[in-house]
Amino acid sequence: MPSVPYDDDAPLLADLMPWSVAPPRPGRAWPTAPDPACLRARWDALLKAEPPDREALFEPSRARTLHSAVGQLPGRPTGTERLARAAGPCAEPVRVLAAPFDEQWLIPDHRLLDVARPELWRVADERQVFLVETPDEHHPLLATALLPTLRTGRVRPLHRRPAAAEPNLAPGLLDHLSARLGVEVTPLDLAAWFLATGRPDHTVPLTDDARLWSSGVSSGHRLLWLLRRDGDRPRLPGGRRPYVRAPLPPRPATLRYDPEEEALHLDEGRVSPVPAGAWDYELDGVRVLESWFAARTAPGAPGTLEAIRPAAWLQSWTSELLELITVLALLAEARSRTARLEVTSSITATDLVRSAVLPPPRPSRLPASVLDHPEEGPEGQFALL
Repeated sequence: MPSVPYDDDAPLLADLMPWSVAPPRPGRAWPTAPDPACLRARWDALLKAEPPDREALFEPSRARTLHSAVGQLPGRPTGTERLARAAGPCAEPVRVLAAPFDEQWLIPDHRLLDVARPELWRVADERQVFLVETPDEHHPLLATALLPTLRTGRVRPLHRRPAAAEPNLAPGLLDHLSARLGVEVTPLDLAAWFLATGRPDHTVPLTDDARLWSSGVSSGHRLLWLLRRDGDRPRLPGGRRPYVRAPLPPRPATLRYDPEEEALHLDEGRVSPVPAGAWDYELDGVRVLESWFAARTAPGAPGTLEAIRPAAWLQSWTSELLELITVLALLAEARSRTARLEVTSSITATDLVRSAVLPPPRPSRLPASVLDHPEEGPEGQFALL
Protein backbone atom coordinates (compact mmCIF):
# COMPACT_ATOMS: atom_id res chain seq x y z
CA MET A 1 0.00 0.00 0.00
CA PRO A 2 1.12 3.62 -0.44
CA SER A 3 3.51 4.70 2.30
CA VAL A 4 2.32 8.33 2.41
CA PRO A 5 0.20 9.85 5.18
CA TYR A 6 -3.51 10.09 4.40
CA ASP A 7 -3.84 13.86 4.53
CA ASP A 8 -4.09 14.57 0.81
CA ASP A 9 -7.90 14.93 0.50
CA ALA A 10 -8.30 11.65 -1.34
CA PRO A 11 -11.94 10.93 -2.18
CA LEU A 12 -13.88 8.13 -0.56
CA LEU A 13 -14.55 4.99 -2.58
CA ALA A 14 -18.13 5.32 -1.31
CA ASP A 15 -18.44 8.56 -3.32
CA LEU A 16 -16.62 7.30 -6.41
CA MET A 17 -18.74 4.09 -6.54
CA PRO A 18 -21.99 5.40 -5.05
CA TRP A 19 -24.17 2.27 -5.12
CA SER A 20 -23.25 -0.42 -2.64
CA VAL A 21 -25.01 -3.34 -1.01
CA ALA A 22 -24.43 -4.96 2.36
CA PRO A 23 -23.11 -8.50 1.97
CA PRO A 24 -25.68 -11.31 1.66
CA ARG A 25 -26.49 -13.07 4.92
CA PRO A 26 -27.28 -16.76 4.33
CA GLY A 27 -28.23 -17.36 7.97
CA ARG A 28 -27.33 -21.06 7.84
CA ALA A 29 -24.23 -22.83 6.60
CA TRP A 30 -25.64 -25.96 4.96
CA PRO A 31 -26.84 -24.40 1.62
CA THR A 32 -23.17 -23.64 0.85
CA ALA A 33 -20.50 -26.29 0.26
CA PRO A 34 -17.28 -26.93 -1.70
CA ASP A 35 -19.05 -29.69 -3.67
CA PRO A 36 -22.38 -29.38 -5.54
CA ALA A 37 -23.29 -33.07 -5.22
CA CYS A 38 -23.48 -32.90 -1.42
CA LEU A 39 -25.78 -29.88 -1.70
CA ARG A 40 -28.25 -31.96 -3.71
CA ALA A 41 -27.96 -34.71 -1.10
CA ARG A 42 -28.65 -32.20 1.68
CA TRP A 43 -31.74 -30.94 -0.14
CA ASP A 44 -33.04 -34.49 -0.61
CA ALA A 45 -32.46 -35.25 3.07
CA LEU A 46 -34.41 -32.12 4.04
CA LEU A 47 -37.40 -33.01 1.88
CA LYS A 48 -37.47 -36.66 2.98
CA ALA A 49 -37.56 -35.72 6.67
CA GLU A 50 -40.83 -35.77 8.60
CA PRO A 51 -42.20 -32.33 9.58
CA PRO A 52 -40.61 -32.02 13.07
CA ASP A 53 -37.27 -33.33 11.82
CA ARG A 54 -37.45 -31.17 8.70
CA GLU A 55 -37.77 -28.05 10.83
CA ALA A 56 -34.75 -28.98 12.96
CA LEU A 57 -32.68 -29.82 9.88
CA PHE A 58 -33.61 -26.54 8.23
CA GLU A 59 -32.28 -24.51 11.20
CA PRO A 60 -35.00 -21.81 11.30
CA SER A 61 -34.18 -18.21 12.12
CA ARG A 62 -36.22 -15.06 12.68
CA ALA A 63 -35.87 -14.29 8.97
CA ARG A 64 -36.59 -17.77 7.56
CA THR A 65 -38.69 -20.74 8.66
CA LEU A 66 -40.31 -23.59 6.77
CA HIS A 67 -43.39 -21.37 6.45
CA SER A 68 -41.71 -18.23 5.06
CA ALA A 69 -43.29 -16.94 1.85
CA VAL A 70 -40.67 -15.52 -0.51
CA GLY A 71 -40.24 -15.18 -4.26
CA GLN A 72 -37.59 -16.54 -6.57
CA LEU A 73 -34.13 -15.11 -6.73
CA PRO A 74 -33.77 -13.11 -9.97
CA GLY A 75 -32.97 -15.42 -12.86
CA ARG A 76 -33.27 -18.60 -10.76
CA PRO A 77 -36.26 -20.86 -11.60
CA THR A 78 -36.82 -22.38 -8.16
CA GLY A 79 -40.01 -23.39 -6.42
CA THR A 80 -41.88 -20.75 -4.44
CA GLU A 81 -44.19 -22.92 -2.34
CA ARG A 82 -43.45 -22.88 1.37
CA LEU A 83 -40.71 -25.30 2.37
CA ALA A 84 -43.03 -27.06 4.80
CA ARG A 85 -44.68 -28.70 1.78
CA ALA A 86 -41.97 -28.38 -0.86
CA ALA A 87 -41.38 -31.46 -3.02
CA GLY A 88 -39.48 -30.20 -6.05
CA PRO A 89 -35.89 -30.89 -7.10
CA CYS A 90 -32.92 -28.99 -5.75
CA ALA A 91 -32.13 -25.76 -7.55
CA GLU A 92 -29.00 -26.13 -9.66
CA PRO A 93 -26.09 -25.01 -7.42
CA VAL A 94 -24.16 -21.93 -8.55
CA ARG A 95 -20.55 -20.93 -7.95
CA VAL A 96 -20.06 -18.14 -5.36
CA LEU A 97 -17.19 -16.54 -3.49
CA ALA A 98 -17.96 -17.94 -0.03
CA ALA A 99 -14.77 -16.73 1.68
CA PRO A 100 -11.70 -14.77 0.57
CA PHE A 101 -10.14 -16.71 -2.32
CA ASP A 102 -12.52 -19.63 -1.67
CA GLU A 103 -14.95 -20.46 -4.48
CA GLN A 104 -17.72 -22.79 -3.32
CA TRP A 105 -21.26 -23.75 -4.38
CA LEU A 106 -24.61 -22.39 -3.19
CA ILE A 107 -28.21 -23.58 -3.59
CA PRO A 108 -29.72 -20.42 -5.13
CA ASP A 109 -33.08 -20.73 -3.39
CA HIS A 110 -34.48 -17.61 -1.75
CA ARG A 111 -36.30 -19.72 0.85
CA LEU A 112 -32.98 -20.91 2.28
CA LEU A 113 -31.26 -17.53 2.64
CA ASP A 114 -32.02 -15.03 5.40
CA VAL A 115 -30.94 -11.96 3.40
CA ALA A 116 -30.13 -12.85 -0.21
CA ARG A 117 -29.77 -9.29 -1.64
CA PRO A 118 -31.81 -9.81 -4.86
CA GLU A 119 -30.43 -6.53 -6.22
CA LEU A 120 -27.03 -8.21 -6.53
CA TRP A 121 -28.47 -11.26 -8.29
CA ARG A 122 -30.14 -8.98 -10.87
CA VAL A 123 -26.81 -7.53 -12.01
CA ALA A 124 -24.65 -10.67 -11.71
CA ASP A 125 -23.45 -11.81 -15.12
CA GLU A 126 -20.23 -12.71 -16.94
CA ARG A 127 -19.30 -9.02 -17.39
CA GLN A 128 -19.86 -7.94 -13.81
CA VAL A 129 -17.06 -7.20 -11.36
CA PHE A 130 -17.88 -7.08 -7.67
CA LEU A 131 -15.50 -5.07 -5.49
CA VAL A 132 -15.79 -6.14 -1.85
CA GLU A 133 -14.53 -4.03 1.03
CA THR A 134 -12.62 -5.81 3.79
CA PRO A 135 -11.25 -4.75 7.17
CA ASP A 136 -7.81 -6.09 6.23
CA GLU A 137 -5.01 -3.51 6.28
CA HIS A 138 -3.21 -5.01 3.27
CA HIS A 139 -6.28 -6.03 1.23
CA PRO A 140 -8.90 -3.29 1.67
CA LEU A 141 -10.58 -4.48 -1.54
CA LEU A 142 -11.17 -7.84 -3.15
CA ALA A 143 -12.58 -8.38 -6.63
CA THR A 144 -14.62 -11.28 -7.96
CA ALA A 145 -16.65 -12.21 -11.00
CA LEU A 146 -18.79 -14.48 -8.80
CA LEU A 147 -21.62 -13.43 -6.54
CA PRO A 148 -19.89 -12.68 -3.20
CA THR A 149 -21.50 -14.26 -0.13
CA LEU A 150 -18.54 -13.68 2.19
CA ARG A 151 -19.24 -11.54 5.23
CA THR A 152 -16.69 -8.74 5.14
CA GLY A 153 -17.83 -5.28 4.11
CA ARG A 154 -19.91 -3.47 1.49
CA VAL A 155 -20.21 -4.96 -1.99
CA ARG A 156 -19.78 -2.46 -4.84
CA PRO A 157 -20.76 -3.77 -8.29
CA LEU A 158 -18.83 -2.11 -11.12
CA HIS A 159 -21.99 -2.02 -13.25
CA ARG A 160 -25.49 -1.01 -12.22
CA ARG A 161 -27.21 -3.07 -14.92
CA PRO A 162 -26.58 -6.39 -16.68
CA ALA A 163 -24.27 -6.52 -19.72
CA ALA A 164 -22.13 -3.68 -18.31
CA ALA A 165 -24.77 -1.21 -19.46
CA GLU A 166 -24.17 1.50 -16.84
CA PRO A 167 -21.06 2.01 -14.66
CA ASN A 168 -21.53 2.33 -10.92
CA LEU A 169 -19.40 5.48 -10.84
CA ALA A 170 -20.05 9.07 -9.88
CA PRO A 171 -21.58 10.74 -12.96
CA GLY A 172 -18.93 12.67 -14.85
CA LEU A 173 -16.00 10.92 -13.15
CA LEU A 174 -14.80 9.03 -16.24
CA ASP A 175 -14.93 12.14 -18.45
CA HIS A 176 -13.16 14.25 -15.82
CA LEU A 177 -10.31 11.76 -15.40
CA SER A 178 -9.99 11.24 -19.16
CA ALA A 179 -9.66 14.99 -19.69
CA ARG A 180 -7.09 15.40 -16.90
CA LEU A 181 -4.99 12.41 -17.99
CA GLY A 182 -5.30 12.83 -21.75
CA VAL A 183 -6.25 9.16 -22.18
CA GLU A 184 -9.55 7.32 -22.30
CA VAL A 185 -10.45 5.93 -18.88
CA THR A 186 -12.78 2.92 -18.87
CA PRO A 187 -14.79 1.56 -15.93
CA LEU A 188 -12.55 -1.52 -15.81
CA ASP A 189 -9.44 0.71 -15.73
CA LEU A 190 -10.88 2.56 -12.76
CA ALA A 191 -11.68 -0.72 -10.95
CA ALA A 192 -8.07 -1.78 -11.53
CA TRP A 193 -6.82 1.54 -10.12
CA PHE A 194 -9.02 1.15 -7.05
CA LEU A 195 -7.56 -2.32 -6.40
CA ALA A 196 -3.98 -1.15 -6.83
CA THR A 197 -4.19 2.05 -4.77
CA GLY A 198 -7.17 1.71 -2.42
CA ARG A 199 -6.33 2.40 1.23
CA PRO A 200 -7.42 0.76 4.49
CA ASP A 201 -9.62 3.77 5.28
CA HIS A 202 -11.37 3.17 1.92
CA THR A 203 -10.15 6.35 0.34
CA VAL A 204 -8.60 6.23 -3.13
CA PRO A 205 -5.95 8.72 -4.27
CA LEU A 206 -6.45 9.92 -7.85
CA THR A 207 -3.72 11.29 -10.08
CA ASP A 208 -3.39 13.33 -13.27
CA ASP A 209 0.14 11.95 -13.85
CA ALA A 210 -0.34 9.81 -16.98
CA ARG A 211 2.76 7.70 -16.33
CA LEU A 212 1.78 6.95 -12.74
CA TRP A 213 -1.78 6.24 -13.85
CA SER A 214 -0.57 3.76 -16.47
CA SER A 215 1.62 1.96 -13.94
CA GLY A 216 -1.16 1.72 -11.35
CA VAL A 217 -3.76 0.56 -13.86
CA SER A 218 -1.39 -2.08 -15.25
CA SER A 219 -0.75 -3.44 -11.74
CA GLY A 220 -4.45 -3.32 -10.96
CA HIS A 221 -5.41 -5.24 -14.09
CA ARG A 222 -3.06 -8.02 -13.04
CA LEU A 223 -4.71 -8.11 -9.62
CA LEU A 224 -8.12 -8.19 -11.32
CA TRP A 225 -7.08 -11.11 -13.52
CA LEU A 226 -5.75 -13.10 -10.57
CA LEU A 227 -8.72 -12.37 -8.31
CA ARG A 228 -11.37 -13.03 -10.94
CA ARG A 229 -9.54 -16.04 -12.43
CA ASP A 230 -11.19 -15.67 -15.82
CA GLY A 231 -9.58 -16.07 -19.22
CA ASP A 232 -6.20 -17.82 -19.36
CA ARG A 233 -5.43 -19.80 -16.22
CA PRO A 234 -2.55 -18.37 -14.13
CA ARG A 235 0.75 -20.27 -14.21
CA LEU A 236 4.01 -19.95 -12.36
CA PRO A 237 7.24 -20.14 -14.38
CA GLY A 238 8.49 -23.60 -15.35
CA GLY A 239 10.18 -25.33 -12.45
CA ARG A 240 8.10 -23.34 -9.95
CA ARG A 241 4.72 -24.89 -10.71
CA PRO A 242 3.21 -26.91 -7.86
CA TYR A 243 2.58 -30.62 -8.42
CA VAL A 244 1.41 -33.54 -6.31
CA ARG A 245 4.67 -35.30 -5.40
CA ALA A 246 3.13 -37.89 -3.04
CA PRO A 247 -0.52 -39.00 -3.46
CA LEU A 248 -3.03 -37.29 -1.21
CA PRO A 249 -4.83 -39.64 1.21
CA PRO A 250 -8.57 -40.30 0.87
CA ARG A 251 -9.39 -38.18 3.93
CA PRO A 252 -6.53 -35.82 4.86
CA ALA A 253 -6.90 -34.38 8.36
CA THR A 254 -3.83 -32.19 8.81
CA LEU A 255 -2.12 -29.50 6.80
CA ARG A 256 1.42 -28.30 7.44
CA TYR A 257 4.12 -26.45 5.55
CA ASP A 258 7.83 -27.27 5.34
CA PRO A 259 9.65 -24.05 4.42
CA GLU A 260 12.94 -25.81 3.68
CA GLU A 261 11.33 -28.20 1.19
CA GLU A 262 8.79 -25.60 0.06
CA ALA A 263 6.30 -28.44 0.46
CA LEU A 264 2.70 -28.55 1.60
CA HIS A 265 1.87 -31.77 3.48
CA LEU A 266 -1.70 -33.06 3.65
CA ASP A 267 -1.05 -35.92 6.10
CA GLU A 268 1.35 -38.09 4.10
CA GLY A 269 0.43 -36.42 0.80
CA ARG A 270 2.81 -33.78 -0.51
CA VAL A 271 2.52 -30.84 -2.92
CA SER A 272 5.58 -28.87 -4.02
CA PRO A 273 7.04 -26.45 -4.77
CA VAL A 274 4.83 -24.13 -2.75
CA PRO A 275 6.38 -20.65 -2.45
CA ALA A 276 6.44 -19.21 1.05
CA GLY A 277 4.42 -16.27 -0.26
CA ALA A 278 1.50 -18.59 -1.00
CA TRP A 279 1.62 -20.30 2.41
CA ASP A 280 1.98 -17.02 4.31
CA TYR A 281 -0.81 -15.27 2.41
CA GLU A 282 -3.31 -13.98 4.97
CA LEU A 283 -6.45 -11.90 5.02
CA ASP A 284 -7.64 -10.37 8.28
CA GLY A 285 -5.18 -12.52 10.21
CA VAL A 286 -6.34 -15.83 8.71
CA ARG A 287 -4.01 -17.90 6.53
CA VAL A 288 -5.89 -18.48 3.28
CA LEU A 289 -4.65 -22.02 2.59
CA GLU A 290 -5.52 -23.19 6.10
CA SER A 291 -9.01 -21.70 5.87
CA TRP A 292 -9.57 -23.26 2.44
CA PHE A 293 -8.42 -26.69 3.68
CA ALA A 294 -10.61 -26.53 6.80
CA ALA A 295 -13.68 -25.74 4.70
CA ARG A 296 -13.20 -29.08 2.92
CA THR A 297 -12.15 -31.30 5.82
CA ALA A 298 -13.81 -30.03 9.02
CA PRO A 299 -16.75 -32.32 9.89
CA GLY A 300 -20.24 -30.94 10.28
CA ALA A 301 -22.10 -31.43 13.56
CA PRO A 302 -23.67 -34.90 13.67
CA GLY A 303 -27.34 -34.98 12.79
CA THR A 304 -27.20 -31.76 10.76
CA LEU A 305 -27.41 -31.25 7.01
CA GLU A 306 -23.91 -29.79 7.11
CA ALA A 307 -22.66 -33.23 8.16
CA ILE A 308 -23.57 -34.54 4.69
CA ARG A 309 -20.21 -34.18 2.97
CA PRO A 310 -18.14 -36.05 0.38
CA ALA A 311 -16.91 -39.38 1.73
CA ALA A 312 -13.39 -38.71 0.46
CA TRP A 313 -11.14 -35.97 -0.86
CA LEU A 314 -12.24 -35.04 -4.40
CA GLN A 315 -9.93 -34.90 -7.38
CA SER A 316 -11.44 -31.52 -8.27
CA TRP A 317 -10.23 -30.18 -4.91
CA THR A 318 -6.67 -31.16 -5.77
CA SER A 319 -6.91 -29.16 -9.01
CA GLU A 320 -8.40 -26.21 -7.13
CA LEU A 321 -5.63 -26.41 -4.52
CA LEU A 322 -2.89 -26.29 -7.15
CA GLU A 323 -4.53 -23.28 -8.78
CA LEU A 324 -5.04 -21.52 -5.45
CA ILE A 325 -1.35 -21.98 -4.58
CA THR A 326 -0.45 -20.49 -7.96
CA VAL A 327 -2.82 -17.55 -7.54
CA LEU A 328 -1.61 -16.75 -4.01
CA ALA A 329 2.05 -16.92 -5.06
CA LEU A 330 1.43 -14.56 -7.97
CA LEU A 331 -0.72 -12.27 -5.83
CA ALA A 332 2.07 -12.03 -3.25
CA GLU A 333 4.42 -10.85 -6.00
CA ALA A 334 1.84 -8.45 -7.46
CA ARG A 335 0.99 -6.97 -4.06
CA SER A 336 4.66 -6.29 -3.39
CA ARG A 337 4.76 -4.24 -6.59
CA THR A 338 1.62 -2.23 -5.79
CA ALA A 339 3.03 -1.56 -2.30
CA ARG A 340 5.79 0.43 -4.00
CA LEU A 341 3.30 2.73 -5.72
CA GLU A 342 3.51 6.06 -3.94
CA VAL A 343 0.41 7.98 -4.91
CA THR A 344 -0.87 11.21 -3.46
CA SER A 345 -4.04 12.81 -4.71
CA SER A 346 -3.30 15.39 -7.37
CA ILE A 347 -7.02 15.11 -8.18
CA THR A 348 -8.54 15.65 -4.75
CA ALA A 349 -12.03 15.32 -3.38
CA THR A 350 -12.14 19.12 -3.26
CA ASP A 351 -11.26 19.26 -6.97
CA LEU A 352 -14.08 16.85 -7.76
CA VAL A 353 -16.55 18.93 -5.75
CA ARG A 354 -15.49 22.08 -7.61
CA SER A 355 -15.95 20.21 -10.91
CA ALA A 356 -19.45 19.07 -9.84
CA VAL A 357 -18.44 15.39 -9.98
CA LEU A 358 -18.95 15.05 -6.22
CA PRO A 359 -21.09 14.60 -4.31
CA PRO A 360 -22.85 12.03 -6.48
CA PRO A 361 -26.60 12.59 -6.91
CA ARG A 362 -28.84 10.58 -4.61
CA PRO A 363 -30.31 8.35 -7.37
CA SER A 364 -26.81 7.04 -8.13
CA ARG A 365 -26.68 5.58 -4.61
CA LEU A 366 -29.82 3.53 -5.24
CA PRO A 367 -30.12 0.35 -7.32
CA ALA A 368 -31.19 0.76 -10.91
CA SER A 369 -34.57 -0.60 -11.95
CA VAL A 370 -33.76 -3.94 -13.57
CA LEU A 371 -36.37 -6.45 -14.72
CA ASP A 372 -35.08 -8.35 -17.73
CA HIS A 373 -37.44 -11.27 -17.11
CA PRO A 374 -40.50 -12.01 -14.94
CA GLU A 375 -39.71 -12.86 -11.33
CA GLU A 376 -42.05 -15.28 -9.61
CA GLY A 377 -43.25 -14.21 -6.19
CA PRO A 378 -44.43 -16.36 -3.27
CA GLU A 379 -46.74 -19.25 -4.12
CA GLY A 380 -46.34 -18.79 -7.85
CA GLN A 381 -47.48 -15.16 -8.09
CA PHE A 382 -45.50 -12.74 -10.27
CA ALA A 383 -43.40 -10.29 -8.31
CA LEU A 384 -44.24 -6.61 -8.64
CA LEU A 385 -41.14 -4.41 -8.73
